[in-house]
Amino acid sequence: MARNNPARAALSARKEASTQNIVDEAGSSTSVYPVDISIDGLKSTALRLRRDIVNMIAEAGSGHPGGSLSAVEILTSLYWRVMHHDPSNPHEMDRDRFILSKAHASPVLYAVLAHCSYFPLEELWTFRKIESRLQGHSHIMTPGVEMSGGSLGQGLSFGIGTALAARLDGRDSRVHVLLGDGECDEGQIWEAAMSATHYNVDNLVAIVDRNGIQNDSFTSKVMEIEPLAEKWRSFRWHTIEIDGHSFPQVLDALEEAKTIKGKPTAIIAATVKGKGVSFMENNPDFHGKAPNKEQLEQALKELAD
Repeated sequence: MARNNPARAALSARKEASTQNIVDEAGSSTSVYPVDISIDGLKSTALRLRRDIVNMIAEAGSGHPGGSLSAVEILTSLYWRVMHHDPSNPHEMDRDRFILSKAHASPVLYAVLAHCSYFPLEELWTFRKIESRLQGHSHIMTPGVEMSGGSLGQGLSFGIGTALAARLDGRDSRVHVLLGDGECDEGQIWEAAMSATHYNVDNLVAIVDRNGIQNDSFTSKVMEIEPLAEKWRSFRWHTIEIDGHSFPQVLDALEEAKTIKGKPTAIIAATVKGKGVSFMENNPDFHGKAPNKEQLEQALKELAD
């Protein structure tokens, strides 16, 4: 039976060790965010999140590890140091919003939300199971999720509407949309980019996870999108290019975006798909494949403290 399976018992032990809320340096895991946490604290948080991502995908037997691991520093920066949000009041009208347009990377968002106490950490192990709130593509039934995703290309349009609504309501809310680089093949992205500058949506930030891989191949082979930054600039977006795994660069770019008036900001974040796990890094095979038992053990060794 499964409960006597040594491999499953070992996985359960790893999950139990992992299932502890990340307590920020302000001393609470249920704070109103943002909180005062150091770069070292953010790095420790990112490592814990990566372990949870590979564990939950391995437990489900399916999921998208590559594009989840590539976005860890981006989401960690947003949820701990940049965005105003309150897990005890997820529908607060003045909250900042994060929209996961590349919704198949739901594991990174679920791990972040769990560690911010939007729902119990134990719920991560229900990922992709029947009747779970944590489905393969993020859905608004999950506490803290702002948009139901699935079809690519829709998140930026949704983000524009959300940002415009905040402006019409006289609120200071900011909206951050995470896009995949392969997702930028979608024409709706560029229609939205044109609309955002037409309406001067300066409380909107689009972040492109530029990891160079889409589905089972490299973006340069599927559809070359370079020069990507120049494309955003041609649509009159304030555009910043950064290393998406450098916390100082991510944080500086997000702070710079707050100072830009009259136009939205695009951040092109150069990342490594599968970041942190050697055999997943820059490997199209792990766009949407779970690690097996041996691979999981190796991944967790590489992600040890």
